[in-house]
Amino acid sequence: MSGAKSGPPGMIDQIEETVIAVLLGLMTAVTFANVVARFAFNSNILWALELTVFMFAWLVLLGASYAVKKHAHLGVDAILNMLAPAPRRVLALISVGCCLIFSLLLLKGAYDYWAVFADLPPTSGRWFPTGLDLKARSQSFYEVQDVPMVGWLRWLEGAINYGEAYEKLPKVVPYIVLPISMLLLVIRFAQTALQILRGEADRLVASHEVEDELEEVRAQQGEHD
Repeated sequence: MSGAKSGPPGMIDQIEETVIAVLLGLMTAVTFANVVARFAFNSNILWALELTVFMFAWLVLLGASYAVKKHAHLGVDAILNMLAPAPRRVLALISVGCCLIFSLLLLKGAYDYWAVFADLPPTSGRWFPTGLDLKARSQSFYEVQDVPMVGWLRWLEGAINYGEAYEKLPKVVPYIVLPISMLLLVIRFAQTALQILRGEADRLVASHEVEDELEEVRAQQGEHD
C-alpha cells in the first residue's frame, strides 16, 4: 500500500475518538429528548436546537483535524499514481505546504474572532499577525441566545465580565473550539509533512484503502482454501 503507515492507536487517539463519540451521542440524546418533549408532552426544550448546533460545530471542527491525522480526507490521486516516488513526494510536500499555510491563516482568523469574547486582544495584521491590537473593544459580555448559564462556569463572570452576571452562556465558551481546532489542524498538517519527509507517507490521503483491504481479505481467504 502506498499511503501512510498507521500504527496502533495511542492515548491521544482514544481521547480524540472519545470526544467525537461523546459529542455525537449528546447530539442524538438532546435531539431525541426534544422530540419526545414536543410530541409526547406538547412542550419544548428551548435551548436544545442551539446546543445541538454548537455540538455539531465542535464535531466537525475537531473531526477535521482528526481526519488529517488519519489521512481520511477525500482526495484525487490519479496523477500521483502515474508518477515515480520522487516527484510524487515533491507534489505531496507542495500540497501539504499549501494546506499548512491555509490552516495558519485559519488559526489567526479563528483566534482573532474568539479573542474579543475572551476579553483578550486580537492580533493585528490582515493576513499574518504583526502584533496585538490593544485598542480592540472587548465583547466578553456577549451571550448565546438560548443555552442558560451553568454554575461551574460562574468564575468567568469575574475573570472576563468584570463581575457582571451572565444569564445565558457567554459566547467565549462554545467559540473556544475555533482556535483549538485550527491549532490542531496546523499540528496535524505539520505532522503529515514530517511523515512525507521521512518517507512514511507519499500523499495527504491514504487512497484506495478499501480496495487494499479487500485484496488482503481475498488473499487470506485464498490461503485458507
